[in-house]
Amino acid sequence: MPIRLPCLTVATVLPLLTALASPAHADRCDDLAQQLKSQIDGVTIGKTVANVIYLAHPAAKSLRLGCPSRTVKNEVFGIAPARKPSAEFQELIASASAIVFTIPKADTRRGVKRCFGRVGLLRGNDVKSRFRRLDMRCIRGKTDSSIAVSRDKSE
Repeated sequence: MPIRLPCLTVATVLPLLTALASPAHADRCDDLAQQLKSQIDGVTIGKTVANVIYLAHPAAKSLRLGCPSRTVKNEVFGIAPARKPSAEFQELIASASAIVFTIPKADTRRGVKRCFGRVGLLRGNDVKSRFRRLDMRCIRGKTDSSIAVSRDKSE
């Protein structure tokens, strides 16, 4: 006596086969976050919310990696816990920017120092600068300072 199996239709089998056949690919932004974690001591990866990966580091009050959107390729944003950012914080932002934008670390370090150096009495507390095709915006508040490093989508 033959055994009868339930009839499976193409509509039920096809999604199952495509799910099994397609390899799992990590997002490019997740790969960048893993690179930051592996190449910079003290960086830990937090939540991912709305194209932003939150990171943590002892030198930063807040640190995040912005994923590509309609206007920018990527963005590195950090908040220093002091009004005048420490050398360790500047080094962290320079290292992260060098990894994300594949630029020599010496260039990103110079750009970060230059951006924070311009913040002050003459130019104000919100300074935008451009260095090595990177857009940098440094802001100094009453108790902390922040920097955003990004590159335009057209470059």
